[in-house]
Amino acid sequence: MNISLKDLFAEDYDFSGRPVVALESTIISHGMPYPENVKTALAVEEEVRRGGGIPLTIGIIKGKIKIGMTAEEIEEFGKRNDVMKCSTRDLAYCCASGKYGATTVAATMKIAKAANIHLFATGGIGGVHREVTKTYDISADLKEFTESDVAVICAGPKAILDVAKTLEYMETLGVPNITLNSESVPLFYTRESKYKSPLNINDNELLYKMIKYNRSILPNYGTLIFNPIPKEYSLDEKYVEEIIQKGIAELTKKGISGKEVTPFLLSYVKEMTGGKSLEANIALIKNNAFVAGTLAKGIAKCFED
Repeated sequence: MNISLKDLFAEDYDFSGRPVVALESTIISHGMPYPENVKTALAVEEEVRRGGGIPLTIGIIKGKIKIGMTAEEIEEFGKRNDVMKCSTRDLAYCCASGKYGATTVAATMKIAKAANIHLFATGGIGGVHREVTKTYDISADLKEFTESDVAVICAGPKAILDVAKTLEYMETLGVPNITLNSESVPLFYTRESKYKSPLNINDNELLYKMIKYNRSILPNYGTLIFNPIPKEYSLDEKYVEEIIQKGIAELTKKGISGKEVTPFLLSYVKEMTGGKSLEANIALIKNNAFVAGTLAKGIAKCFED
Protein backbone atom coordinates (compact mmCIF):
# COMPACT_ATOMS: atom_id res chain seq x y z
CA MET A 1 0.00 0.00 0.00
CA ASN A 2 1.42 3.37 -1.00
CA ILE A 3 1.46 6.21 1.50
CA SER A 4 1.62 9.92 0.89
CA LEU A 5 3.44 12.59 2.86
CA LYS A 6 0.10 13.55 4.39
CA ASP A 7 -0.15 10.07 5.92
CA LEU A 8 2.85 10.98 8.08
CA PHE A 9 1.15 14.07 9.50
CA ALA A 10 0.23 14.03 13.19
CA GLU A 11 -3.23 15.32 12.23
CA ASP A 12 -5.32 15.98 9.13
CA TYR A 13 -4.10 19.39 7.99
CA ASP A 14 -5.36 21.60 5.20
CA PHE A 15 -4.64 25.31 5.45
CA SER A 16 -6.00 26.31 2.04
CA GLY A 17 -6.90 30.00 1.84
CA ARG A 18 -5.77 30.82 5.40
CA PRO A 19 -3.09 33.49 6.13
CA VAL A 20 -0.62 30.96 7.49
CA VAL A 21 3.17 31.18 7.62
CA ALA A 22 5.34 28.08 7.89
CA LEU A 23 8.40 28.23 10.17
CA GLU A 24 11.24 25.72 10.24
CA SER A 25 12.51 23.99 13.37
CA THR A 26 16.25 23.74 12.68
CA ILE A 27 16.60 27.20 14.18
CA ILE A 28 15.51 25.56 17.45
CA SER A 29 17.62 22.42 17.41
CA HIS A 30 20.66 23.40 15.32
CA GLY A 31 20.65 27.16 14.82
CA MET A 32 21.14 28.57 18.31
CA PRO A 33 22.02 27.43 21.83
CA TYR A 34 19.43 26.98 24.58
CA PRO A 35 17.64 29.07 25.82
CA GLU A 36 18.10 31.62 22.96
CA ASN A 37 16.70 29.06 20.51
CA VAL A 38 13.39 28.67 22.34
CA LYS A 39 13.02 32.38 23.09
CA THR A 40 13.71 33.20 19.46
CA ALA A 41 11.30 30.57 18.08
CA LEU A 42 8.47 31.88 20.27
CA ALA A 43 9.35 35.50 19.44
CA VAL A 44 9.35 34.67 15.72
CA GLU A 45 5.85 33.20 16.03
CA GLU A 46 4.73 36.38 17.79
CA GLU A 47 6.16 38.52 14.96
CA VAL A 48 4.06 36.59 12.43
CA ARG A 49 0.98 37.27 14.54
CA ARG A 50 1.92 40.94 14.88
CA GLY A 51 2.06 41.16 11.10
CA GLY A 52 -1.41 39.62 10.77
CA GLY A 53 -0.53 35.99 9.96
CA ILE A 54 -0.90 32.63 11.67
CA PRO A 55 2.47 31.01 12.58
CA LEU A 56 2.98 27.27 12.11
CA THR A 57 6.29 25.88 13.33
CA ILE A 58 6.97 22.52 11.67
CA GLY A 59 8.86 19.63 13.27
CA ILE A 60 8.83 15.85 13.59
CA ILE A 61 7.84 14.37 16.94
CA LYS A 62 8.20 10.63 17.46
CA GLY A 63 7.99 10.03 13.73
CA LYS A 64 4.94 12.19 13.13
CA ILE A 65 5.06 15.51 11.29
CA LYS A 66 3.63 18.25 13.49
CA ILE A 67 2.48 21.44 11.78
CA GLY A 68 1.96 24.10 14.42
CA MET A 69 4.12 22.98 17.33
CA THR A 70 2.97 24.04 20.80
CA ALA A 71 5.11 26.18 23.10
CA GLU A 72 5.78 23.08 25.18
CA GLU A 73 6.93 21.11 22.14
CA ILE A 74 9.22 23.96 21.08
CA GLU A 75 10.69 24.03 24.59
CA GLU A 76 11.35 20.28 24.45
CA PHE A 77 12.97 20.60 21.02
CA GLY A 78 15.26 23.30 22.38
CA LYS A 79 16.48 21.11 25.24
CA ARG A 80 16.85 17.75 23.46
CA ASN A 81 20.21 16.71 22.01
CA ASP A 82 18.89 13.88 19.82
CA VAL A 83 16.88 15.88 17.28
CA MET A 84 17.83 14.97 13.71
CA LYS A 85 18.51 17.72 11.21
CA CYS A 86 16.15 16.68 8.42
CA SER A 87 16.42 17.71 4.82
CA THR A 88 14.17 16.04 2.25
CA ARG A 89 16.37 12.93 2.04
CA ASP A 90 16.04 12.38 5.82
CA LEU A 91 12.27 12.64 6.21
CA ALA A 92 11.48 8.98 5.48
CA TYR A 93 14.11 7.63 7.88
CA CYS A 94 13.17 10.02 10.69
CA CYS A 95 9.49 9.16 10.43
CA ALA A 96 10.05 5.42 9.98
CA SER A 97 12.35 5.36 13.02
CA GLY A 98 9.96 7.28 15.23
CA LYS A 99 12.57 9.95 15.93
CA TYR A 100 12.50 13.68 16.58
CA GLY A 101 13.43 15.75 13.55
CA ALA A 102 14.01 19.43 12.79
CA THR A 103 13.12 20.47 9.27
CA THR A 104 15.46 22.44 7.01
CA VAL A 105 14.28 24.90 4.35
CA ALA A 106 13.87 22.13 1.74
CA ALA A 107 12.00 19.77 4.07
CA THR A 108 9.78 22.56 5.40
CA MET A 109 8.85 23.58 1.84
CA LYS A 110 8.00 19.97 0.95
CA ILE A 111 5.77 19.59 4.01
CA ALA A 112 4.20 23.03 3.61
CA LYS A 113 3.14 22.31 0.05
CA ALA A 114 1.48 19.05 1.11
CA ALA A 115 -0.51 20.95 3.74
CA ASN A 116 -1.48 23.78 1.33
CA ILE A 117 0.74 26.33 3.05
CA HIS A 118 2.27 28.65 0.48
CA LEU A 119 4.31 31.09 2.56
CA PHE A 120 7.39 30.31 4.62
CA ALA A 121 9.64 32.62 6.63
CA THR A 122 13.21 31.62 7.46
CA GLY A 123 16.59 33.18 8.21
CA GLY A 124 18.69 32.45 5.14
CA ILE A 125 18.62 29.82 2.43
CA GLY A 126 21.26 27.22 1.71
CA GLY A 127 23.00 27.16 -1.64
CA VAL A 128 26.28 26.42 -3.37
CA HIS A 129 29.05 26.05 -0.83
CA ARG A 130 32.54 27.42 -1.29
CA GLU A 131 35.03 25.01 -2.87
CA VAL A 132 32.07 23.29 -4.53
CA THR A 133 34.35 21.90 -7.26
CA LYS A 134 36.04 19.83 -4.57
CA THR A 135 33.07 19.00 -2.35
CA TYR A 136 30.07 19.10 -4.74
CA ASP A 137 28.19 20.56 -1.77
CA ILE A 138 24.98 22.19 -3.02
CA SER A 139 22.04 22.54 -0.67
CA ALA A 140 18.82 20.68 -1.42
CA ASP A 141 17.07 23.99 -0.69
CA LEU A 142 17.69 25.19 -4.26
CA LYS A 143 16.26 22.11 -5.98
CA GLU A 144 13.17 22.25 -3.79
CA PHE A 145 12.24 25.59 -5.35
CA THR A 146 11.57 23.67 -8.58
CA GLU A 147 9.22 21.25 -6.83
CA SER A 148 7.25 23.15 -4.19
CA ASP A 149 5.19 26.23 -5.04
CA VAL A 150 5.93 28.04 -1.79
CA ALA A 151 6.96 31.68 -1.44
CA VAL A 152 9.99 31.84 0.87
CA ILE A 153 11.04 35.03 2.65
CA CYS A 154 14.63 35.13 3.86
CA ALA A 155 17.48 37.59 4.46
CA GLY A 156 19.44 36.29 1.48
CA PRO A 157 21.82 33.39 0.91
CA LYS A 158 23.82 32.52 4.02
CA ALA A 159 27.03 34.59 3.94
CA ILE A 160 29.12 31.44 4.37
CA LEU A 161 28.14 30.30 0.85
CA ASP A 162 29.60 31.03 -2.56
CA VAL A 163 26.99 33.68 -3.27
CA ALA A 164 27.87 34.25 -6.93
CA LYS A 165 27.53 30.54 -7.73
CA THR A 166 24.34 30.29 -5.68
CA LEU A 167 22.72 33.09 -7.67
CA GLU A 168 23.95 31.58 -10.94
CA TYR A 169 22.61 28.15 -10.01
CA MET A 170 19.20 29.61 -9.19
CA GLU A 171 19.18 31.32 -12.58
CA THR A 172 19.99 28.00 -14.25
CA LEU A 173 17.10 26.33 -12.40
CA GLY A 174 14.81 29.19 -13.39
CA VAL A 175 13.88 30.09 -9.81
CA PRO A 176 12.43 33.62 -9.54
CA ASN A 177 14.23 35.59 -6.83
CA ILE A 178 13.22 39.05 -5.75
CA THR A 179 14.63 41.60 -3.32
CA LEU A 180 12.20 43.74 -1.39
CA ASN A 181 12.99 47.46 -1.38
CA SER A 182 16.64 47.13 -2.45
CA GLU A 183 18.66 46.93 -5.66
CA SER A 184 21.20 44.42 -4.27
CA VAL A 185 21.04 40.89 -2.85
CA PRO A 186 21.31 40.96 0.96
CA LEU A 187 23.84 38.57 2.52
CA PHE A 188 22.15 37.38 5.70
CA TYR A 189 24.17 39.44 8.24
CA THR A 190 24.68 42.25 5.72
CA ARG A 191 21.94 44.48 4.35
CA GLU A 192 23.56 45.22 0.99
CA SER A 193 26.17 43.59 -1.22
CA LYS A 194 28.01 43.89 -4.51
CA TYR A 195 25.54 41.45 -6.09
CA LYS A 196 22.79 43.14 -8.07
CA SER A 197 19.35 41.73 -7.41
CA PRO A 198 17.76 40.02 -10.45
CA LEU A 199 14.41 41.62 -9.55
CA ASN A 200 13.40 44.39 -7.16
CA ILE A 201 9.83 44.92 -5.96
CA ASN A 202 8.57 47.73 -3.73
CA ASP A 203 4.85 47.15 -4.24
CA ASN A 204 2.97 44.33 -2.48
CA GLU A 205 0.24 44.19 -5.11
CA LEU A 206 2.87 43.67 -7.82
CA LEU A 207 4.45 40.92 -5.70
CA TYR A 208 1.12 39.10 -5.39
CA LYS A 209 0.45 39.42 -9.10
CA MET A 210 3.92 38.13 -9.97
CA ILE A 211 3.51 35.09 -7.67
CA LYS A 212 0.12 34.33 -9.21
CA TYR A 213 1.50 34.56 -12.74
CA ASN A 214 4.47 32.41 -11.75
CA ARG A 215 2.08 29.59 -10.84
CA SER A 216 0.87 29.52 -14.45
CA ILE A 217 4.23 29.98 -16.13
CA LEU A 218 6.23 27.67 -13.85
CA PRO A 219 3.82 25.19 -12.20
CA ASN A 220 5.13 23.82 -8.87
CA TYR A 221 7.95 26.41 -8.72
CA GLY A 222 8.45 28.42 -5.56
CA THR A 223 9.38 32.09 -5.35
CA LEU A 224 12.39 33.29 -3.38
CA ILE A 225 11.98 36.67 -1.68
CA PHE A 226 15.00 38.45 -0.18
CA ASN A 227 14.20 40.76 2.72
CA PRO A 228 17.28 42.72 3.94
CA ILE A 229 18.20 42.69 7.63
CA PRO A 230 17.20 45.90 9.50
CA LYS A 231 19.84 48.63 9.18
CA GLU A 232 20.65 48.80 12.88
CA TYR A 233 21.67 45.12 12.96
CA SER A 234 23.52 44.94 9.63
CA LEU A 235 27.20 43.98 9.95
CA ASP A 236 30.05 45.13 7.71
CA GLU A 237 30.44 42.77 4.74
CA LYS A 238 34.25 42.86 4.72
CA TYR A 239 34.43 42.24 8.47
CA VAL A 240 32.15 39.20 8.24
CA GLU A 241 33.96 37.84 5.18
CA GLU A 242 37.34 37.88 6.92
CA ILE A 243 35.90 35.87 9.81
CA ILE A 244 34.24 33.37 7.45
CA GLN A 245 37.54 32.81 5.62
CA LYS A 246 39.23 31.96 8.94
CA GLY A 247 36.33 29.68 9.83
CA ILE A 248 36.60 27.80 6.54
CA ALA A 249 40.31 27.24 7.15
CA GLU A 250 39.47 25.90 10.61
CA LEU A 251 36.78 23.48 9.46
CA THR A 252 39.08 22.21 6.69
CA LYS A 253 41.74 21.52 9.30
CA LYS A 254 39.19 19.66 11.44
CA GLY A 255 37.82 17.66 8.49
CA ILE A 256 34.27 18.90 8.97
CA SER A 257 31.95 18.33 5.99
CA GLY A 258 28.35 17.81 4.89
CA LYS A 259 25.49 18.97 7.08
CA GLU A 260 27.89 19.90 9.90
CA VAL A 261 29.51 22.71 7.88
CA THR A 262 26.79 25.32 8.37
CA PRO A 263 26.34 24.86 12.15
CA PHE A 264 30.13 24.97 12.64
CA LEU A 265 30.61 28.15 10.64
CA LEU A 266 27.64 29.93 12.22
CA SER A 267 28.99 29.06 15.66
CA TYR A 268 32.49 30.19 14.68
CA VAL A 269 31.21 33.52 13.35
CA LYS A 270 29.20 34.04 16.54
CA GLU A 271 32.30 33.46 18.68
CA MET A 272 34.55 35.69 16.59
CA THR A 273 32.01 38.55 16.48
CA GLY A 274 31.47 38.46 20.21
CA GLY A 275 27.84 37.47 19.77
CA LYS A 276 27.00 40.25 17.29
CA SER A 277 26.20 37.73 14.57
CA LEU A 278 23.71 35.97 16.88
CA GLU A 279 22.00 39.31 17.57
CA ALA A 280 21.85 39.90 13.82
CA ASN A 281 20.52 36.38 13.21
CA ILE A 282 17.71 36.85 15.71
CA ALA A 283 16.85 40.30 14.34
CA LEU A 284 16.68 39.17 10.73
CA ILE A 285 14.51 36.12 11.33
CA LYS A 286 12.10 38.20 13.44
CA ASN A 287 11.99 40.81 10.70
CA ASN A 288 11.32 38.16 8.05
CA ALA A 289 8.54 36.70 10.18
CA PHE A 290 6.86 40.08 10.61
CA VAL A 291 7.02 40.84 6.88
CA ALA A 292 5.66 37.36 6.14
CA GLY A 293 2.77 38.06 8.51
CA THR A 294 1.91 41.26 6.65
CA LEU A 295 1.95 39.40 3.31
CA ALA A 296 0.19 36.22 4.44
CA LYS A 297 -3.36 37.17 3.50
CA GLY A 298 -2.37 38.50 0.07
CA ILE A 299 -0.21 35.50 -0.79
CA ALA A 300 -2.90 33.06 0.34
CA LYS A 301 -5.23 34.64 -2.21
CA CYS A 302 -2.63 34.00 -4.94
CA PHE A 303 -3.23 30.27 -4.49
CA GLU A 304 -7.01 30.34 -4.53
CA ASP A 305 -8.47 28.74 -7.64
